[in-house]
Amino acid sequence: MDKDPLLQTRPQDQSLDVLILAAGLGTRMKSARAKVLHELGGLPLITYVCRAAASLNPKKIYVVVGHEAADVERAVETEVGDRAEFVTQSEQRGTGDAVMAARKLLEDSESVVLVLSGDVPLIHSETLKNFIEKHRASGAACTILSVRLENPTGYGHIVRDEGSQFIRIVEQKDAISEEQQIKEINSGIYCFASRKLFAALERVKPTNKQGEYYLTDVPQILLSDGEKVDVYLHGDAREVSGINTRAELAEFENLRRRNTIRKLMVEGGVTFLDPSHTYISAEATLGKDCIIYPDVAIEGKSTLGDSCEIRSGTRITNSHLGNDVFIKDHCVIIDSEVGSNCAVGPFAHLRMNTVLEDTAIVGNFVEVKKSRIGRGSKSMHLTYLGDATIGERTNIGAGTVTCNYDGKTKHPTIIEDDVRIGSDTMLVAPVRVGRGSVTAAGSVVTEDVPPDTLVAGVPAVVKKKLKNGDG
Repeated sequence: MDKDPLLQTRPQDQSLDVLILAAGLGTRMKSARAKVLHELGGLPLITYVCRAAASLNPKKIYVVVGHEAADVERAVETEVGDRAEFVTQSEQRGTGDAVMAARKLLEDSESVVLVLSGDVPLIHSETLKNFIEKHRASGAACTILSVRLENPTGYGHIVRDEGSQFIRIVEQKDAISEEQQIKEINSGIYCFASRKLFAALERVKPTNKQGEYYLTDVPQILLSDGEKVDVYLHGDAREVSGINTRAELAEFENLRRRNTIRKLMVEGGVTFLDPSHTYISAEATLGKDCIIYPDVAIEGKSTLGDSCEIRSGTRITNSHLGNDVFIKDHCVIIDSEVGSNCAVGPFAHLRMNTVLEDTAIVGNFVEVKKSRIGRGSKSMHLTYLGDATIGERTNIGAGTVTCNYDGKTKHPTIIEDDVRIGSDTMLVAPVRVGRGSVTAAGSVVTEDVPPDTLVAGVPAVVKKKLKNGDG
C-alpha cells in the first residue's frame, strides 16, 4: 500500500547519502593499481572526493570497492574515518552494477542519493551543495549534473526536446550525426530519490557489447514512468572531469600546482623566482615575503613562517619552518621542525622528527635523524647526528658521528650546553657529554664525560678539568 502523500517526506527534508564509485581498475591508466589510488598532490584521487562528500554532512558515505579494496578502504578511512561504509562490487560490470551493489543498504531509505565517481578530484563542495539544492527544490526523481564541451567526442550527450526538457543520455557510439554535435554532456554525477533509483535499476539491461549495466539508462527509464528528470548545467567542465590516463593526471597536477602557486603569490605575498619549475602542495602554508628558488618541492602539510628563503634543489615534506629560515641548496627536510633564524645546508638531510631550535645551524653534508639541536648550536660539516639531544651554544666539529646503533638497538647521545666536540669525534652511545666539556680531535668517547672536562684519545680519557672556559 502506498504511503499517505501527506505523510511522505518533503524533498527539502530528505536526508542525504553519498555513494562513491571506486571499484574500477582504470585500464587506460595502464597500471596494476586501482585508479582512485593514483596520487594528485601527494594524495590518492579518492581523498579529494571524500573531502567534498564529507563537507556535505551526509548521513553516510558509501564507497563501492573492487580492485585493491583494502588499500582503497584505508585511503577513505584516513580521510573520513567511520563515516564511511564499504560495499563490494565483485565483478566490474558497469556503473549500474556498481550502484546496485549498494542496494541492500539504500533501497529502503527515503534519502537523496548523491552518486559521485572516485576519480573526480577537483569537485568543489559548493558545487555539490548547489546541485543537491536544485534537485530537492525541483522534486525530481533524478537530476543530472551536465557541462558543455567544445569537443564532446567520447562522452554521453544530453538530448533535450524543443522546450529544453531532458529526453535521454545517448553515448557517442550510439548517437546519430545530429546528436554527436550536442555539446552538453553527462558528467557522471547524479542525485536520485533512493527508492526510485533502485526500482529503475532493476530494469536496466546489458544491451551493449561489453555486457555492462549502465547507470545512464536509469534517467530515461524514470522518465518513461512519468517521473521528473532534471538537468543541472554547471559552468566549469574541468572541475567535474574524471582522470582516465596518466597524461590527464599530469595535466591535473600541473593545473593544481599553478593554481596553488598563483594564490600564494597574489594573496600570500610569496615570491617564486620560476613558478613553472617549483612544486608546492596545496596543503602547504607559506608566510609572506618567503622567496622560493627554482626546483624546490614543498610537499604535504608543510608550513613556512615569514621571510624564509629556500634555495634550489631542496625538498621539504610535512615539516615546519619558523620565521627567517635560510635553507641552502639541495637539502632534504622530512617530518622535522626548524626554528626561527636557523640556517640549513647545503646538502643537509633532516629526518624523523628532528628539531632545530631557534638560531641553530646545520651545514654542509650533515645528516640529522630523530635528534634535537639546541638554540644557537652548530654542526657545520660532514657529520651524522642520530638519536641525539644537543644543548644550547654547542659546536659539533667536522666529521663527528654519533654511533647510535649496536646491531640490535638504537641508543641516545646527550651533549649538554656549551660543549665543543672536536673534529672526527666518535660518540659511542649511550653516552653523555657534560656541560662545558671539550673532546679533542679524533677522540672515541665510550664513557660519560663529566662537566667542564677535556677528553682525548682512543678510547678518550680525561686530560684535565677545565676552569673558566680554558681548554
